[in-house]
Amino acid sequence: MDLVAPVVVEPLRRRRCSECLRGPLERMVVEFNALVCLDCADLGHLVFLRRGDTALTRRAREGSTLWAVVVRHNRRRTRYERQGLLVEEAALARAEAACLADAEARARRRARDAARRAAGDVEITATLRAEILRLFPSCPGDRATEISEHASAKGSGRVGRTAAGRSLDRGAVTAAVRASVRHVDTPYDSLLMRGVPRHQARTRVAPAIETVLRAWRHGAEDTRGPGRG
Repeated sequence: MDLVAPVVVEPLRRRRCSECLRGPLERMVVEFNALVCLDCADLGHLVFLRRGDTALTRRAREGSTLWAVVVRHNRRRTRYERQGLLVEEAALARAEAACLADAEARARRRARDAARRAAGDVEITATLRAEILRLFPSCPGDRATEISEHASAKGSGRVGRTAAGRSLDRGAVTAAVRASVRHVDTPYDSLLMRGVPRHQARTRVAPAIETVLRAWRHGAEDTRGPGRG
């Protein structure tokens, strides 16, 4: 049977309990559209555990017969966000002892996981760099490195972190190179600073971008066009 944990709210304004009239309340429960303090809701014996320590939170929750989720409304994001848990004090004490006992082992595991992720990040960047140079063999090596590092930055959501980028989709890789050329090799950023709308600025610098990409694909000699030279 699925467990349904009580939800406790941290109010943004001063509130009073509808039953005992005590207030202002630091935390409360909404029951049948009425605000109730933790004592009246039979949750007053629980202690607050702020979110942040995943292992401690998991152990305290698993060891507590009764626990509740604590949330607070974020006005800017217009949603409720978890602040932590209310758990039994004895369960929290046992969880803290367990975490203290294996803290060193968990630290070593985190270090191994971090090293594994870092190695994966290096591999993603190196693979993307190799594909850039395959598609654009005349691209300077340091520039290919710069583009691949920028496009594959962890948590950026850029091309190197997308499914298309990881599969080395030609269009995705070319898009990353084109974006770099737009910002570095054309007056695009200056146009934006002068108030030129983004779509107009892109249109104005498009020929310059294609010139650079053509040079990187085939070599500078091919950028002169037929009949020139």
